[in-house]
Amino acid sequence: MLRHGESLKNKKHVSSCWPEKTKYPLTPEGRRQIRKAAKELKKKKIDLIFTSDLLRTRETAGIVSKEIGIKPKIDKRLREVNIGIFNGKPVDEVGRFWDKERKLPPLEYYKRRLKIAPPKGENYHHIEKRLGSFLKEMEKKYKGKNILIIGHQRPFTLLEKIIYRYSFKKLVKIIVEKKEIKKGEVRKL
Repeated sequence: MLRHGESLKNKKHVSSCWPEKTKYPLTPEGRRQIRKAAKELKKKKIDLIFTSDLLRTRETAGIVSKEIGIKPKIDKRLREVNIGIFNGKPVDEVGRFWDKERKLPPLEYYKRRLKIAPPKGENYHHIEKRLGSFLKEMEKKYKGKNILIIGHQRPFTLLEKIIYRYSFKKLVKIIVEKKEIKKGEVRKL
């Protein structure tokens, strides 16, 4: 899996999901991160590329595609967390939906994220369900193929939770200790 490179969304510290109210392209640093990752990926035998349909991931997929010569396929199940009515809002404002005072311990805060969706949005269980559906389809249709998926940090953390059967406590520990996939990072699943 490959997380998109740094985008304007990251620089402005805003949340952005589907539909994209504002387009947040990769920054020059983000493009540099992905060119570096693409050179690393060229050494692997990639058979297929699947990407989220948000601009930052499509741009990432375009750079990788040009380097390794495989046209990416868009899959909406790889989208960023749908934060509903908070789409386009500052990241800090989004977090207050689950913890108005910003005083909850991490386990309690993420327990809420797991179960409670913002209006018109999704919770972590919803994300796990759509990613699980993606995984089952890939295993059935493309068994034995080396697939690159391009997407977003938190959905990828939840994807790893599914694949490696992490406990809820382990998931929270990964998030709190900032061990989630970084911008432009390649990880093998």
